[in-house]
Amino acid sequence: MGVALLLWVLAAGRSVAQDIHFSQADYIQVLTNPAYSGFFDGQGRFGIIYRNQWATVHDPFQTIAATVEVPVYQNKYHRYGLALGGYVYADKAGSLSYGTISGDLIFSFYKALNTRNDNIFSLAVMGGFNHAGFDPSNALMEDPSEQFEREHINYPTVGAGAAFYSQLNNDLTMKIGLAAYNLNRPKLTYFEEDNTRLEMRFNAYLRFEWRFAPQWSLMPLAMAQIQKKNTEVLFGTDAKYFIDESYSRNLALQFGAAYRWADALVFDIALHYNALTFFFLYDANLSKLAPASKSVGAFEIGLIYHLNRKKAKRKALPCPII
Repeated sequence: MGVALLLWVLAAGRSVAQDIHFSQADYIQVLTNPAYSGFFDGQGRFGIIYRNQWATVHDPFQTIAATVEVPVYQNKYHRYGLALGGYVYADKAGSLSYGTISGDLIFSFYKALNTRNDNIFSLAVMGGFNHAGFDPSNALMEDPSEQFEREHINYPTVGAGAAFYSQLNNDLTMKIGLAAYNLNRPKLTYFEEDNTRLEMRFNAYLRFEWRFAPQWSLMPLAMAQIQKKNTEVLFGTDAKYFIDESYSRNLALQFGAAYRWADALVFDIALHYNALTFFFLYDANLSKLAPASKSVGAFEIGLIYHLNRKKAKRKALPCPII
């Protein structure tokens, strides 16, 4: 029974923790789609995020990630360019400290589809190395002689993404993207005879931003992810209030809510100040675990920094690159 229980824990960890998962979908965009690694202005973009899930349950899931994106080449008029990006993350859960440490490198290419640079297409490929394992010292076994063939595993992953940005008019922009992860379906098992693999995961994302008033914009969002039999659907909207858009200062407040189908209500708030963005998200758990978790799902906190953000004359909704 001890082995069976531990196998269940490892299977749960495999389905939940092996692929990076955050409720945020638009703050650190490169975590949603690698093709967004070139969609920024300035000389670099850096992010860090921490997630704590099911804090009221014993030994909650904890995940932390750090991201970096830098332009490699841009032509004179920003009609096309190359960018490098990447992220590292680590997660940990349960009394067996089951967790993953991963690092991914992203190479992206973007191209403007017209001379106004208001329609931009981006493609990206990514590859990473992952280390997963657990500590069996806290495992309770009915037979002390029971042994696992390995406690740690290493495996590579490969992914790709495509994204499109369009400024439809002076007051309306659209971002849409598709991404695929684990295209190589790496073997993920702690037993020699087992052939379990990490399944491919697909992500579809859509975000609009409508500047409906001089100081306000509305930002509806929809996202779906599929990994074999598991499906995640998220939809909602944010509002953004532009407090100050002067030449020397850029200050805005963003807040909103989204519904993750049959799982949680997600509330978010962010403060944008010049090159910095600070954000916080809270999940109210609505799943079958709600009684045990007391409806407390997760919280996320993060910070984004744009290096040498270029100053430009105000546009109603600026292009993500220029």
